[in-house]
Amino acid sequence: MVSGDGQSVPVRNTGGQAEQRAPRKYTFLDDAPLGRFHCKIAGLTFGAHFTEGYALGTVGYALPSLSKQMGLDAVWNGLLGSSALIGIFFGSLVFGWLSDRIGRQKIFLLSFTIITVAAFAQFYANSALTLCLLRVLLGFGMGGDFAVGHAILAEFSPRKHRGMLLGSFSVIWTIGYVAANVIGMHYAEVLPDAWRWLLASAGVPALLVLILRVGTPESPRWLLGMGRLSEAQAIVRRYFGAGVRLDTSKMPERPHVGGFARLFHRDLIRRTLFNCIFFVCLVIPYFAIYTFLPSILKLIHLSESGGADLLLNGFLIAGALLGIWLTLVLPRRVFLISSFFVTWVCLVVLSLLPESSTTGMIVAFALFTLIMSAVSNLVGVFPPECFPTEVRACGVGLAVACSRLGSAVGTFLLPVGVEQFGFPVAMMVLATVLLVGMLVSVAWAPETRHLRLNDAARV
Repeated sequence: MVSGDGQSVPVRNTGGQAEQRAPRKYTFLDDAPLGRFHCKIAGLTFGAHFTEGYALGTVGYALPSLSKQMGLDAVWNGLLGSSALIGIFFGSLVFGWLSDRIGRQKIFLLSFTIITVAAFAQFYANSALTLCLLRVLLGFGMGGDFAVGHAILAEFSPRKHRGMLLGSFSVIWTIGYVAANVIGMHYAEVLPDAWRWLLASAGVPALLVLILRVGTPESPRWLLGMGRLSEAQAIVRRYFGAGVRLDTSKMPERPHVGGFARLFHRDLIRRTLFNCIFFVCLVIPYFAIYTFLPSILKLIHLSESGGADLLLNGFLIAGALLGIWLTLVLPRRVFLISSFFVTWVCLVVLSLLPESSTTGMIVAFALFTLIMSAVSNLVGVFPPECFPTEVRACGVGLAVACSRLGSAVGTFLLPVGVEQFGFPVAMMVLATVLLVGMLVSVAWAPETRHLRLNDAARV
């Protein structure tokens, strides 16, 4: 017999007759049907990722006019391109740690307050140093939102739909990034100060998301982990109805807050290292290449008509949508490892092709873009699924922080590396990074596709 929560109901035998227990009248939060509140939380986190993708995407098109106006060299271009990523590194660590201690809801609001203020303030930057510091602050807020956004959506989402919802982060982020590219292509050179309007325009969606986030409830899973059972149950009843309950079978005897040290205990260290390394190895090539996409396309003579730029942005969106489907139908490990292999091959081909092979370069670049965008869905899925509630935000925050530190280094070094050693060598170095990610995934990637969040400590 199947109960109301989708689990078998025990049957006992009395005097030769089977006596059935009454079926349960409730469903656990992990197995609740997708409802309006899930969509609201998803919308708030999706809006955040659109804003973050947009804010990071604008800088690639703002840099050429900004560089002309301020006379910037390759070092300053690298610093401005990587400054938000540096901020994400620190923000992920600080806010991930705070979120596991003071709750998800407070950081959910604070992070976007910082993003909104810093985005609008870019309009008034009067030096490269000021703009660099503002973008570090912008990234600091983004880092906090990456850590808490992934955690809070995972903790509210039903198991059946969690992969789709978390994977959709990448789609929305990519749409924001592509929107910035399209606007940048058309307006970045219209006025000498067009870069100010382009960068500050990220404040508009940020302000809208901030307003809509007011009133968001605390995560009931976090409250449960802190021993605040009555508050957790009240939130579940209010937003999901009396038929949905928290699974309290693994409620701690006393509140426990893990912290970063907990991530390196024997039972978690392999997952911690896997999430940090695979995340780093995916995003280094992504950010290094796409932050400077206009310059790279000029370098390899694919930008004359602007068609290659539009084509690749289209492949970014198509790949993100493909990634949602692949997240649903493929085991997580298979999807990740095969994607590392294909993108590695693409960059090796790009490094070996002569500049005259225009068609070959477009095909290799397009395939790289499609698969890289698709597999990027997993950076929103693996970290929150791998860590237990008491260290989920810390685990996500550490993985994001490591990835953004790696991205910042890669983004800073790419223009310098291309200038010193040439495009083929730079692509071969990025291909090597992808190869490392594939080998680490083969060795350590867990399978979390059908995992209950309560069981995260045992994957």
